[in-house]
Amino acid sequence: MVYRIPRLIDVNAKSRLFRGKDKLLIIGRCVEVEHPWVLDEFPSNEYGILSVCLEAEHVNMAGFKLAGILARGNYKEVAVVTVDGSLHCTQLHWMVEEVFKIINREGINRRHYVIYRGKLREVSIDAVRTSRYLYKVDRMIRGDREIENK
Repeated sequence: MVYRIPRLIDVNAKSRLFRGKDKLLIIGRCVEVEHPWVLDEFPSNEYGILSVCLEAEHVNMAGFKLAGILARGNYKEVAVVTVDGSLHCTQLHWMVEEVFKIINREGINRRHYVIYRGKLREVSIDAVRTSRYLYKVDRMIRGDREIENK
């Protein structure tokens, strides 16, 4: 078997795999095979680790499942790790932000990471939010720095 990390879509919302943990890590499914060293940065004794491939699952299904998990648990952090530039993986970051907008939960830290040129790099929530809006990105590229992030 190539993959060991359970798929988000396949687990129970109160699964024993992460029931006793206060941190969740959502990874792009390919990270486990292509960049396995990244998992060392998120110890399994601290993080409940789940994978998602948005080529195989629809973003709405994965987001609804994540919302159900968050509604039933008491988490301090949700982190996302993907390969930077991946067409499908980018949606994972947007999905997490959308879920938090919907569930309106305070006190849960959100962290976004990408693997860029073989290194794990954290990106800001503002970067994730802004990247959804091509017009804003275009204005930033053209030098217009006065862009609201709402």
